[in-house]
Amino acid sequence: MEWWLVYLLLGAIVGFFAGLLGIGGGLVIVPVLTFIFTAQDFPPDRILHLALGTTMATIIFTSASSLRTHHAHGAVNWEVVKTITPGIIIGTLGGATLAGTLTSQLLSLLFVIFIFYAATQMLLKLSPKPSRQLPGKMGMFAAGGVIGTLSSLVAIGGGLLSIPFLTLCNVKLHHAIGTAAAIGFPIAVAGTVGYIINGVMQAEPLPDYSLGYVYLPALGWLVLASMLTAPPGARMTHATQTATLRKIFVALLYCLAFKMLYGLF
Repeated sequence: MEWWLVYLLLGAIVGFFAGLLGIGGGLVIVPVLTFIFTAQDFPPDRILHLALGTTMATIIFTSASSLRTHHAHGAVNWEVVKTITPGIIIGTLGGATLAGTLTSQLLSLLFVIFIFYAATQMLLKLSPKPSRQLPGKMGMFAAGGVIGTLSSLVAIGGGLLSIPFLTLCNVKLHHAIGTAAAIGFPIAVAGTVGYIINGVMQAEPLPDYSLGYVYLPALGWLVLASMLTAPPGARMTHATQTATLRKIFVALLYCLAFKMLYGLF
């Protein structure tokens, strides 16, 4: 319980940026949780798995809270959500299962690579120019599978993958962000189920109050704070320019990535 204030502060920060930028917050939650879990002397080879699983569970609540606000602004394309969700669910469950078989070191390296990619994409605004229309059902299923698998492996709500995909397909940016928040919900639910099942099946004992790879005390405090700050972040998306806050967020991502990379080598 002595870590409750740290979890509250972390939840408040990621909830705000989740609403503002249409992401699930996992890029910040995962590395910070690895530092916290290391300080709490959790099993070293299961620390990242616990951070990923706990983060996916947190995104359930973050995405739901952000989704309500984006829906109120009419920024969610529910037809896209409907067609992409089957692929999202299958891909996410597969990604969570794959993560359970990988070592903590390999997972850490994959996560660091993805942080550098995501931060650079956001810094340089590498969103693709609209050049095509949304694909048919099979195309949406395939896109959902890829987005779900990668999102589950690195515990994100999918926004960093689904937003570029949707903008490429001529979906307006604000609608892409709102739709990404909706897509993040099935990603988070399926990913959480996968991490719980894989954690329960592990023979190695996990910390007390863990449900599979979901550490419940951290989840509770993170959710409490993030659900309060996600709606203001989402409202700011529709009210102001986000360039400065985006740069601050990118700088934070680079710092966390270098810290994790230093810890690996």
